[in-house]
Amino acid sequence: FLEWFSLPGSFNSFIFKPWTLISYAFFHASLSHLFWNMVMLYFGGQFFLNLFSSQRFYNVFFLGLIVGGLIFLLSYTVFPVFSGNGSNLVGASAGVTAIFIFICAYMPYQEVRVFFFNVKLWQLGVFFILTDLIQIPNGNAGGHLAHIGGGLLGFIYARKLKEGTDIGIGFETYWNVLVRTLSFKSKPLRTAYRAKKNSNSEAPNTQAYQNRERQKKIDTILDKISHSGYDSLSKEEKDYLFKSG
Repeated sequence: FLEWFSLPGSFNSFIFKPWTLISYAFFHASLSHLFWNMVMLYFGGQFFLNLFSSQRFYNVFFLGLIVGGLIFLLSYTVFPVFSGNGSNLVGASAGVTAIFIFICAYMPYQEVRVFFFNVKLWQLGVFFILTDLIQIPNGNAGGHLAHIGGGLLGFIYARKLKEGTDIGIGFETYWNVLVRTLSFKSKPLRTAYRAKKNSNSEAPNTQAYQNRERQKKIDTILDKISHSGYDSLSKEEKDYLFKSG
């Protein structure tokens, strides 16, 4: 059964099961594998969803899965040291790592409490990636390579987003098309009325105006986090960002 959903370590097998580039993430090797993935996802997700929408969360998570899976496939196909291993990949670690490293790269100087010490997020990110690199020769090389691929996607996504470019827009478009295609809920017909044009500028109490003003305020707060860290926000700004998220 698992053969149909785990990601094979060979392109020759993968071309007959292309869906495994996503489906592998929803199966885990053990209960502890699932547990620690969910702990890390919860930790990174709390930060992420306080700053961004759930749609961007999906973008980073699923792109991390895809990139991590492709790194696994490429490594096992190209590098002789992995050839003939016959390993299959399961687990959501690549997507989870993408979320975590995204947060570490987006607000690297934010401090968090780990046991008895305060550490910066960038230090945690470097620690996790180095741990994966060191453990590649010691077993489960495919899993560690997928982690690194997901982390690379998360890092690039965060850096490009700080520059003003959302590299997940293409995936988001395909995602929305898929959701609409799979949605079978019928919607009642509505009668459309053409609104009369007003030569005056848009009134401040219109919904579109309020949405733009709200987005401007959110962007200003996010810029402040990017430059000075989350702790630099006032209580009012933190509450506003949380409610908006």
